[in-house]
Amino acid sequence: MNAELSSAKRVVIKIGSALLVNMETGRLRTQWLTALGEDIADIKSNGADVIIVSSGAIALGRRMLGLRKGALKLQESQAAAACGQIALAHAWQSALSARKITTGQILLTLRDTEERRRYLNARETLFTLLKHGAVPLINENDTVATSEIRYGDNDRLAARGSSMVSADCLVLLSDVDGLYSKPPGNADAKFIPVVEKITPEIEAMAGVAATDVGSGGMVTKIEAAKIANGAGANMVIAAGSKPRPLQRIANGERCTWFKSTATPVVARKRWIAGSLETNGSVVIDDGAAKALARGNSLLPAGITAVKGNFSRGDAVSVIGPTGV
Repeated sequence: MNAELSSAKRVVIKIGSALLVNMETGRLRTQWLTALGEDIADIKSNGADVIIVSSGAIALGRRMLGLRKGALKLQESQAAAACGQIALAHAWQSALSARKITTGQILLTLRDTEERRRYLNARETLFTLLKHGAVPLINENDTVATSEIRYGDNDRLAARGSSMVSADCLVLLSDVDGLYSKPPGNADAKFIPVVEKITPEIEAMAGVAATDVGSGGMVTKIEAAKIANGAGANMVIAAGSKPRPLQRIANGERCTWFKSTATPVVARKRWIAGSLETNGSVVIDDGAAKALARGNSLLPAGITAVKGNFSRGDAVSVIGPTGV
């Protein structure tokens, strides 16, 4: 049995659109979701918390609105999300309530995980749901988000959610079974079962391809691994198309594990380290740079210049006297 998943105390599970939605009909794969609900119930029965990050709203909504196949305009994607989100939340509620599990939906954008005050509000809501035994269902707020729809950042959103709740395991269920040295269709492609460290060579293996239904690809999954590993969580990429995918992972079915060597860090430092966007920068002198290197605080006297507009709680870049 796989130790990383079976011993985890808090697990974040991300499900891609291609798993939840039948590509031919545009309808929800209800039987598959029902089986996944059994997996989630098993994990909870072992005493672990479970958080779900679910794609699929746009894929479901486009059928409901009768939208054409292929790329959608931004406003069409947002309209599809508005319709699909209702169906998606109801489906999850049905699948989990059958096992007497309460579900609570939280709609986020990446911005909600980057701005300190919004981050803390979302974090406290998540912790309260977990305290009462509920399974938080995190979705992107695709009806108002723009860059997330265009670039498919649900993988990174799952990683940020993992960091937010101090999870020790992040599971990315996808239509691929892990990382390969080359595109899986190549005869000489080698499967990579474990990644101990994300190197430039590992990043090169990710390529640039994305799946047809989901807007993310292996590149965003590698980025997610960086965030999750940096926050102390192991991450796994696994195929999820067959029933009971979490049980299959626990039983050792083929997948790629990204191992974390990080020790838990203070919550504020974890948030800063995983932040995806800064709102400005401060330039510091040599004395301040040395003080920071020793783990001391940055004092106003050590700041020589301020660039950009930001407020209390925002993430900023710190630039030394040499420009680094």
